[in-house]
Amino acid sequence: MRIGMVCPYSFDYPGGVQAHILDLARVFTEEGHHVEVLGPGTELAREQDLPSYVTLSGPAVALSYNGSTARLSFGPRAFRAVREFLNRGNFDVVHIHEPNAPSLSLITLMLAREPVVATYHASAARSLALTIARPFLRPLLERIQAGISVSEMSRRWQVEQLGGDPVLIPNGVDTGRLRGKGSADKHAHIAFLGRIDEPRKGLPTLLSALQLMETSPRVTVIGGGEHEPTPGVDFVGRVSDEEKAAILGSADIYVAPNTGGESFGIVLVEAMAAGCAVVASDLEAFAAVCDADSDEPAGELFPVGDARALATILDRLVRDDDARAALISAGRKRAELYDWQHVAAEVMDVYLTATGGE
Repeated sequence: MRIGMVCPYSFDYPGGVQAHILDLARVFTEEGHHVEVLGPGTELAREQDLPSYVTLSGPAVALSYNGSTARLSFGPRAFRAVREFLNRGNFDVVHIHEPNAPSLSLITLMLAREPVVATYHASAARSLALTIARPFLRPLLERIQAGISVSEMSRRWQVEQLGGDPVLIPNGVDTGRLRGKGSADKHAHIAFLGRIDEPRKGLPTLLSALQLMETSPRVTVIGGGEHEPTPGVDFVGRVSDEEKAAILGSADIYVAPNTGGESFGIVLVEAMAAGCAVVASDLEAFAAVCDADSDEPAGELFPVGDARALATILDRLVRDDDARAALISAGRKRAELYDWQHVAAEVMDVYLTATGGE
């Protein structure tokens, strides 16, 4: 099958949606399908060793979207890039992501004559911009042959705001690549991943919790952005996928203190697959990934922004090897549900539905 994938967010600034698209493209390419990807980006993105099947449409503009900063491309140059991508590709199906945003995905929906599949990643309680754009968006979204939501939150939001009936298929994780062996350090190792200067990632909550802890774990913070030196905390900046896997694989505990704006939580699954005990704020999306209501939860939750509660949990897990091991075991089992081989097969079923089984 010839598959065209369109990424709305700039590859200059790697994120969860970009990683999802590249991983899905890799899996389908390995299965023998012809895949091409279009997304915003400049030479900065090329320095990240993007696959040859990725076409960059040029610079993006930073806009506020879903509680954070999204770097999107929309304008004459973007229209030209999409038109050339579609004309050259001769695709059987076009898979766009986040068509509700003013992006390459929305432009693709305007121009495509091929069957279109859309994946919805974002969710929000309300959106003024979406309310204004709804009369324009609804007719366009009717062109989508099949929709996918990565979480129940994003699915519910899409249905309530704009209608449709997307199927639920979670984000995927390469669990084999992420399997770790644990830390050889005598001190517990805690990891955090997220942009340091993006408030909703919650790093200040973790740093406050560290000051309240009775134990003294080693802490690694992965992510770009300016920061003040903090005793006991190693800020490693942006890292490659291989470096991220190595850090998560050596960590004992992964902390996700996010404050909102999360519709799934792929990094939690990555940490579980890497063998970390996961501790996360009690966002709905995180509770779902951690299977919090089950008899064997795959992560431990704390109230959003509550540094003292986080400190208490971390102290207990640092001291209690058995409790930490139980979380790690449950997490690894949970992560297997999100392995790319399962997820990609479900996405391919959606493609076949959209194309009439061709």
